Amino acid sequence: MLAIWKREVQNYFLTSIGYVFMAIFLLVGGVMFFLANIMSASADMSTMFSNLNYLFMLIVPILTMKLLSEEKRNRSDQLLLTSPRSIWDIVLGKFFAACTVIVASTAVTLFYVVILACYSNVTYPALIATNYLGFLLLGFSYVAIGVLMSALTENQVSAAVLTLGVNFLLQILESVGSQLSVPGLSFINTILSWMSLYTRYNEFMAGVLSFANIFYYVSFCGVILFLAVRVIDKRRWSEG
Repeated sequence: MLAIWKREVQNYFLTSIGYVFMAIFLLVGGVMFFLANIMSASADMSTMFSNLNYLFMLIVPILTMKLLSEEKRNRSDQLLLTSPRSIWDIVLGKFFAACTVIVASTAVTLFYVVILACYSNVTYPALIATNYLGFLLLGFSYVAIGVLMSALTENQVSAAVLTLGVNFLLQILESVGSQLSVPGLSFINTILSWMSLYTRYNEFMAGVLSFANIFYYVSFCGVILFLAVRVIDKRRWSEG
């Protein structure tokens, strides 16, 4: 897994994908920080992170669209599938590589915290830490979805569109569920709220550190990656 992780991280920065992702993220993030914190003279970063959620939903497919689909298209996946490494090693190596780029990009935004500390009184460092944790966990969940979509198709554009579509659908379902007032169907709203990535994310933005929410995000990533492994395994046996 370590070798695959290292190779994928190198690929991100030997090509333009990693730089494009970081450039878009930091550019838009910088504008949001300026508007939400500098212009409003606020030390609360929750608004910035809440808005960056939508940016992540749009640009994470850039990172994940070629993880498995390109190798499937080029037939280079056969080399991996016939190697001594397990499918889990392959999937986890690629997943952690994309997560590494997200962590690196997010780490740069710690400079914003330094700015706030220099020019204001950061009275709630625990709130900022909770914001960062929730932001990263949501980003990792987006990556897991992208890995699964990349495993389902050999076309990079299709993988990106599918990832974006699933992310958008998850958000739409929550909005629909919250407005569902049909008698006898209120339980659907309860189920959707419990399953929602975004309801839990909002709790992190409010400074609520819940180990149940952390476990949920980790479990969500695990289930989605398990499905990706099953897709690859099924293809290996059908072609083998």
